[in-house]
Amino acid sequence: MTHRYDSRATAPIGVFDSGLGGLSVLREIRALLPGEDLLYVADAAHVPYGNRTPDAIRSRAQAVSGFLLGQGAKAVVVACNTATAVAVNALRARWSVPIIGMEPAIKPAAGLTRAGTVGVLATEGTLASARFAALLEQYAGDLRVVTQPCPGLVAAVESGDLRGDRALELLARYLRPLQDAGADVIILGCTHYPFLAPAIEERVGPDVAIVDTGAAVAREVRRRLQLDGLLAPAEHRGSSRFWSTGDIAAGEPVLASLWGHAAPLQPLQTLTAGGVSA
Repeated sequence: MTHRYDSRATAPIGVFDSGLGGLSVLREIRALLPGEDLLYVADAAHVPYGNRTPDAIRSRAQAVSGFLLGQGAKAVVVACNTATAVAVNALRARWSVPIIGMEPAIKPAAGLTRAGTVGVLATEGTLASARFAALLEQYAGDLRVVTQPCPGLVAAVESGDLRGDRALELLARYLRPLQDAGADVIILGCTHYPFLAPAIEERVGPDVAIVDTGAAVAREVRRRLQLDGLLAPAEHRGSSRFWSTGDIAAGEPVLASLWGHAAPLQPLQTLTAGGVSA
């Protein structure tokens, strides 16, 4: 189906997470859609979302989405499994732009496992959500799904600790039950965790598949924008802008490490449900 050029096509794509972990999704979007302008908000003053109440998560998701839409975003990507599980329906009810969320990759994992046992590393909020329960109901079938909440891993990534003693100690603790259960597929159910994938792979070995959903989300962003005729023109060169509600001095070096090169991190000192920043 051919669409006429829409002037909104050069508008940016907004992406957010409770911290910098959603950069794992942003990098997939950048790789697939190099011509798109990208806006990223790390709501670092409220990281992690996984141990906050549903009402608090919905409030933050609406506040950050409102800010991104105020910056002219043509679509919003909720680059957080917990925020998707708790808030994506409310965001879609409030705004008509494409709003793309995350979910643990139960369906693809079911197609990969040979042993019939799949492990899930995620936050407490994601594992306790009705959305996660529905995924299991829909796709798990006869699979044995071993879930493991991972307190502390988000904080490790937020501090740039991807291979330090503390991060490796936590990974060993959280991977052990999955290994003991014989899981041959491990789902990374938090957007922070792909940055720990090399350390995870070293721990579990080459016979265990590691699955995350960043690339699938990027493909869904492309599909939705293409459907609405909102893909940036081929000649457009994409830019990236970053904001944080947290400590800028602490965040900038971690941003540079996770994103792959240095970039200015702008402060969002005040962010309300109306999306107003100061």
